[in-house]
Amino acid sequence: MSHKPAGLIYGVDDTPPLGVNILSGLQHVGLMSIYLVYPVLIAQAAGASAEVAASLVSATLIALAVATLLQVITIGPIGSGFLCQPTSSVVYIVPSLVAARSGNLAAVFGMTMLAGLFEVALARVLPRLRPVFTPEITGLVVLLTGVSVGVVGLRTALGGGPAATDPAEVDLLLGLGTLGLMVALNVWGRGALRVFSVLIGLLAGCAAGWMLGRFEAQEVARLSAAPLFATPLLGHVGWSFDAALVLPFLIGAVAAVLKVIGNVTTSQKANQVGWVRADMRSISRGVLADGLGSVVAGAIGAPGINSSSSAVGLATATGVASRCVGWSVAAILLVFAFVPKLGMLFNLVPRPVLGAALVFSSTFIVTNGLVIMTSRLLDARKTLVIGLAIVFGLAVEIFPGLLVVLPPALRPSFGNSLVFGTLVGLGLNLLFRIGLRRSVSMSVAPEAIDPEALEEFLDGQGAAWGARADVIERAKFNLVQSIETLAGSGVASGPLHVEASFDEFNLDLRVSYVGDQLELPEQRPSIEEIIESDHGERRLAGFLLRRFADRVTSRRAGERATVGFHFDH
Repeated sequence: MSHKPAGLIYGVDDTPPLGVNILSGLQHVGLMSIYLVYPVLIAQAAGASAEVAASLVSATLIALAVATLLQVITIGPIGSGFLCQPTSSVVYIVPSLVAARSGNLAAVFGMTMLAGLFEVALARVLPRLRPVFTPEITGLVVLLTGVSVGVVGLRTALGGGPAATDPAEVDLLLGLGTLGLMVALNVWGRGALRVFSVLIGLLAGCAAGWMLGRFEAQEVARLSAAPLFATPLLGHVGWSFDAALVLPFLIGAVAAVLKVIGNVTTSQKANQVGWVRADMRSISRGVLADGLGSVVAGAIGAPGINSSSSAVGLATATGVASRCVGWSVAAILLVFAFVPKLGMLFNLVPRPVLGAALVFSSTFIVTNGLVIMTSRLLDARKTLVIGLAIVFGLAVEIFPGLLVVLPPALRPSFGNSLVFGTLVGLGLNLLFRIGLRRSVSMSVAPEAIDPEALEEFLDGQGAAWGARADVIERAKFNLVQSIETLAGSGVASGPLHVEASFDEFNLDLRVSYVGDQLELPEQRPSIEEIIESDHGERRLAGFLLRRFADRVTSRRAGERATVGFHFDH
């Protein structure tokens, strides 16, 4: 890209010096390592040994290396080309834990492959699904993902432990202390303290857990005896499929797709001056790469992975967004995959400390969901979709008895806020689209122009359509200014007819009237033209109207003329 936004040192197409490349890769891997607690949690839920937990971590590191390369390349339909590599995914942890608690890790891997294939299929038809995957639904899924992760974190932190003293009391103090340190570093810390607040909190929590006797001597001995370097052992790998788990994993895949959309869009915006809208081709390639990453993960015995919002944030914060860094990230991950002590070390982390990390990360996920939802105007329909989905999603966590009407085999599939809330949201969104007009019109009398009424007209329709607030603001300017110009200059005689139409990609305004064609010059008229010409002020207004819209038209057929404004959405 020829021009980089302010603050961006190395853009996506730039090649940073080797030292910068390697150090940036190490920083990304350090941030990614926080999420290696997820495969450890899954191994613990399945009652697996420390060696199996270490194997899961090694397999996850290999899958992350492969998926990172798939994301940063741009070969055919694969790869967004941006530095938005994956991590162990929060969107798959809830269904994976459900599968693991049955003691069947093979189901985790088999269902992860299924979810990845479903994500690949969605990538091929993604542009057609925009009416279904609206920003409100995207934000809702992200929010409910945060809620589910927070619930898992609380249950993990308060689940008790092996100490001789009261587990609940000690666990509560250890978990709250760890969480408090993470929060303090993130709020008041600077530089590396803030960037690595979770990693520092984990280390401090482990130190406190050691002093409180939360480490088993047998597990510590295993860690000491493990070799520093060894070929990853994948004897835990197996694949099975469970019909009761299909729905939770497919919902996780949908959430994964929505996260990729958000991350690639953010990367596009960070790397392009004057960014206006998302490039759906790049997003589709990114989703395809992300799905293939989960297929690879399941195939080699790792839980699901998904594009990391933290990676995108780190690239933006440091100003190093070059895709070349992805190659360093992949190389470092592969080296770490041959260090079995790493996986066993994560398995030693006390559960309250792991739970605190999950609770901490869940807060940012919830907030991101809120930001995405509120990026669009909301009317009563969309407010009900979001509100009811959140209420019912939380209800199944608080009152599991709500699912008593379902067959026992289906209850695990619906028994968490992410699955149930997302299904409620999708169902209501499709239901409430019935009767929603995508094209509306009104008439305006030249002698009784009310700018506030015109703006309220577009505000109300924009909220009903779920249009972006910035697009509606531009459209309101053009609507009011065009009608005032046509009526005030005497160009239009009789009522002006306004028609607005919308789909997920376009907003079109048309103003038709009896009178002359409105001139929309490409060049701004000079001050002399504006002052000396009777039509100078009208030409200036036409020039401004052209600037605020993406495309403009002005035609006349018989006695009626039409001026049209198109806004890309």
